[in-house]
Amino acid sequence: MSDTNSDSTPDQGTSRRTAMKAMGLTLGAAAFAKAIAPLTQWTADLSLDEFLQKHYKELSNDELANVIERLEAETKEEYGAEVEINDYRPEPGVQFGYALNLSICIGCRKCAEACHKENNHDRASQESYIRVLEMDKGSTNLENGNANYKHPVPKSDKYYMPVQCQQCDYPPCVDVCPVEATWKENDGIVVVDYNWCIGCRYCEAACPYHARRFNWTKPQVPKDQINPNQGYLSNRIRPQGAMEKCTFCLHRTRQGQMPACLEACPTGARVFGNLLDPNSTIRWVLENKRVFVLKEDLGTKPRFYYFFDE
Repeated sequence: MSDTNSDSTPDQGTSRRTAMKAMGLTLGAAAFAKAIAPLTQWTADLSLDEFLQKHYKELSNDELANVIERLEAETKEEYGAEVEINDYRPEPGVQFGYALNLSICIGCRKCAEACHKENNHDRASQESYIRVLEMDKGSTNLENGNANYKHPVPKSDKYYMPVQCQQCDYPPCVDVCPVEATWKENDGIVVVDYNWCIGCRYCEAACPYHARRFNWTKPQVPKDQINPNQGYLSNRIRPQGAMEKCTFCLHRTRQGQMPACLEACPTGARVFGNLLDPNSTIRWVLENKRVFVLKEDLGTKPRFYYFFDE
């Protein structure tokens, strides 16, 4: 139903039930049992309508409207909050890109805090799609970065590297999903159908940037802290047992706004825009700065770029 860069579409008439059955035949009994172990903790709370729901790409306009109405009602019942969920589609002529100036990032984590609030993350876990790594100057080895620093920042002998989903042109997370619950859309954003995901976590293992998150428990968000402006494929409250990830705040950016993390940055280190627009700031950065991408040798071709001031 949506415009995507993937030619593959789940077979007509399939459901989560039949997808899981197919996965079991593919993996074998032992591997399948291990992969779906988290499901045993949450399927008792899964409604029949949700369990039998079609893949996002199969839903007609009326079916999607009914699903959204159900989700809004469930949010009201379970969290006491009135929310509006919309299905934001890619705009033609748009290819999103992100860049980050490491010379002026101070490691304050305001971006991660904004992501946490904007995307209705579980409050108890303090989850965010962004990890800010404290790095030794002169090194770009992510494995040596410290994401758990608690001292005042910035430190003179360190620099800070926020890492989130790189929105790869060749995303390994998409390739390994056994039920096609994740895919890359026409504007370059990799999305997840949270209601089709079976929680096997293969995508999490395949991502070389550690950018995927798994909902081990039902997200807990106080009523007065829920962001009511939600996207079906972005920041709606995700179900327990589903994978999730950064979507460049598509519920904002596909409406002409900037990502929440960019707006929260106090130093202006973040740059976002349309790679196809020759007058965009992101294009200026790519054409005038010495940019690099993380783990370039893997061939994932990220749309998230880093640079230092000369």
